Amino acid sequence: MSYYKTRRIRFLFIVYWILLVYIISALIWWFIALNTQNHQMALYETLQLKKDNPEYLTEITKIKEIEKRKTSQYTGEGSVFFLLIIAGAAFIYNAVRRQFKANEQQNNFMMAITHELKTPIAVTKLNLETLQKRKLEESQQLRLIQNTIQEANRLNSLCNNMLLASQIEAGGYSITREEIDFSDVVRNCVHDFSIRFPQRNLQDSITNEIYLEGDFLLLQMAINNLIDNAVKYSPKEAIVTISLFSEGKQIKLSVKDGGKGIADSEKKKVFDKFYRVGNKATKGAKGTGLGLYLTKKIAQQHNANISVTDNTPTGTNFTISFKNDYFNRS
Repeated sequence: MSYYKTRRIRFLFIVYWILLVYIISALIWWFIALNTQNHQMALYETLQLKKDNPEYLTEITKIKEIEKRKTSQYTGEGSVFFLLIIAGAAFIYNAVRRQFKANEQQNNFMMAITHELKTPIAVTKLNLETLQKRKLEESQQLRLIQNTIQEANRLNSLCNNMLLASQIEAGGYSITREEIDFSDVVRNCVHDFSIRFPQRNLQDSITNEIYLEGDFLLLQMAINNLIDNAVKYSPKEAIVTISLFSEGKQIKLSVKDGGKGIADSEKKKVFDKFYRVGNKATKGAKGTGLGLYLTKKIAQQHNANISVTDNTPTGTNFTISFKNDYFNRS
């Protein structure tokens, strides 16, 4: 959303609140006016009665009952209109607030995605130009080629995340189910990250021959997102632990890191689309806010739950728990 469009919405929002205050004030004024008029009419009718009339007290009682009934009518109708106005105002306020929040998240996403796209493209271009213009030793060439492949893989993962997010939002992705050696998938993902980040300490504890029925590409993406998240948000010297094991009738995938952790108030928010934890420890980390959102969607499509808890002594622990309609062949 452009700056001018945002300003226009803010202006219309302010005008709306001015009109709302005017409507409520008018409603209160009309209630007071009608109630005053009702009281004056009752008083006028009372003054018209003759005190020597045998039914004087009876007429007085009728006039008071009519006055009371009309007052109750005005109060009831006014209260209904007032509640409807307040309910409508609250609905519009929440809708506009959600829209502003979504716009802010989308703007942050666009800035993040621009940086995320430009970085691997720039690195790839620089590496290829270096290979083209300079005569390098074979070891240097291999290192540059490996670095270029890593950046291409990073760019590919980023594009896959964006495409999958769009397909999920549009309801255009149909999950495929096949029997998968989940242990082998997790092990290969850990191996790929070990090659991409040789300086990082990745440790795994993977039970052999755990099978799932699901979408191979989606499950692989979920694993990669969790490991990538752990690598991004933890210091270089921290240990990242990836575990796959059976617990009762559940299969659990756990990824632990040794970072700063996530505040309890933000643990649920991290799975929202475009959301990124807003503390100083994470502002420098790369990311688009799509990884955990997609991971949760993938878990849900596989009848699984994802949770985040504190790691000991520091960091976070993301766990995907697959329910008992999956099976273990060990």
